[in-house]
Amino acid sequence: FLYQEYEILAIFIVVFGILLLVLLGAIHNWHSGVFTMISFVAGATTSILSGFIGMRIAVYTNSRTALSAQRGYEYAFDTSFKGGAVMGFALVSLGLIVLYILINAYHAYYSTAFTTDKYEAVSFEDTKAMYEAIAGYGLGGSSVALFGRVGGGIYTKAADVGADLAGKVEAGLREDDPRNPAVVADNVGDNVGDIAGMGADLFG
Repeated sequence: FLYQEYEILAIFIVVFGILLLVLLGAIHNWHSGVFTMISFVAGATTSILSGFIGMRIAVYTNSRTALSAQRGYEYAFDTSFKGGAVMGFALVSLGLIVLYILINAYHAYYSTAFTTDKYEAVSFEDTKAMYEAIAGYGLGGSSVALFGRVGGGIYTKAADVGADLAGKVEAGLREDDPRNPAVVADNVGDNVGDIAGMGADLFG
């Protein structure tokens, strides 16, 4: 599901990035358009990575938590808590690292930004232009988070309702019965909506 979703998102990122480049280049200047487009693509890519990393960590943590639960609930809690901590630290670290790289890369072009000497007026304009370009980073992250959350939520509910209809209504099985193959899609939907979507949403 994630690979299919990311293929659609790649088309959106390319089209919206070109739109940002054309609009900002025509209104302000082409340097601002290019830098904003780069920030947008970086933010969108980071948000995609956040969702993907969160999904991989959660899948491994699920199986390890189930094994730890055989020893006691305190071991299961400890395993799941550590998995959540890894996901949280990974998302925050990834977001800060990419933002730090963008700021330093753009500062090489806007060389008078942050200076307080006789070029103070130029410094203010460069600082303003630099951070306006970096604002595209947040736009990219939020856009992908929106698609991840909404798309994952639709898939989650569709799989949940479909599994319940097939299992409870037609076959007379209890909820999440292992004999119902639709439960697999239901569990995948839970991971997609509640983990991959939430991971991208937390970053965005």
